[in-house]
Amino acid sequence: MSRATGALISLAALRHNLRRARALAPHARVMAMVKANAYGHGLAVVARALSEADAFGVASLDEALTIRHAGLAHPIVLLEGVFSAAELEEVARHGCELVVHDPGQLAMLEASHLDKAVGVWLKLDTGMHRLGFAPDEARAAWERLQGAAAVRGPVRLITHLARADEPGNAHTRGQLETFTSSTAGLRAERSIANSAALLAWPESHADWVRPGILLYGVSPFAGHCGRDHKLEPVMTMRTELIAVKTVTRGDTVGYGGNWRAEHNTRIGIAAIGYGDGYPRHAPNGTPVLVNGVRVPLIGRVSMDMIAVDLQTQAQARVGDAVVLWGAELPVEEIARAAGTIPYELLCGITQRVKFSVVEAGLETRAGTQALGSV
Repeated sequence: MSRATGALISLAALRHNLRRARALAPHARVMAMVKANAYGHGLAVVARALSEADAFGVASLDEALTIRHAGLAHPIVLLEGVFSAAELEEVARHGCELVVHDPGQLAMLEASHLDKAVGVWLKLDTGMHRLGFAPDEARAAWERLQGAAAVRGPVRLITHLARADEPGNAHTRGQLETFTSSTAGLRAERSIANSAALLAWPESHADWVRPGILLYGVSPFAGHCGRDHKLEPVMTMRTELIAVKTVTRGDTVGYGGNWRAEHNTRIGIAAIGYGDGYPRHAPNGTPVLVNGVRVPLIGRVSMDMIAVDLQTQAQARVGDAVVLWGAELPVEEIARAAGTIPYELLCGITQRVKFSVVEAGLETRAGTQALGSV
């Protein structure tokens, strides 16, 4: 029997969350963020499930080609643009679009002689201070792109918000004002809102919204979970008990012995660890579901296994179901316990984890690699 550790992906939840995004911004088009292997959920499978999106956002040409090979003809936007003339030719060949955020990329486009012009988004740095043209450079850069033969107009405008997950934050208001003033009079579609802005900053919705973590049923706000926003979690991380035993008072469990039994204690060993993407720094007491009931993690997370306290699960046996996060145990809660963010947990699932897909009540199994490439 193969190891039971796996991730269950709900396509119905993905579609529900996309509909929720549209309901939040009914006058905007949706660019679904599927970068980083669709936030760890499987790029090709997720893109097909989100086929009603208006476009996809990716970080690299490789990700864009995975979507094309999945048979989807949607606009695909490379959020970091391209870094060589050869890559630019590939982008054009496959009908992708790109973000231009650097003077060198602009010059590359101006010097290019492409068989097919490409769609372009000009990125402004309104306060994130990662990528983008300064606000006072935006108008000149936009006009240059408009005049470039390799560019299929009209050139769109895009920026990114640094603190949208802090509702009411003055920095975000400043970014919105900067974007508005620096692009005034330019006849172009605009995109500002990420997941947090889609939920908390309706004035940012503009022509295009770019939901990411929201699509996977996860809240972008500290202290919240997806259900607070009428979202449905897409991933259930699960395994099973592979051993059940009793340790005596004074015994320690796991590497380093950082948990000691205060009395004779029934414990279970589950087949998951940091080698699968479960957070190594999850502390004692982190909740785990065994047969649908919360029990506490005990001892240090190891590469392949964790231990749980089964005092409240007297009937638990080898082979019983264990859920690490999902609908009844939000990934946001596990991330808080481990001192990280849900993005990292979802993106950190490793290749040995078996992925299964639920579609119309039927479950099929595929490897992690397959979810990204078929």
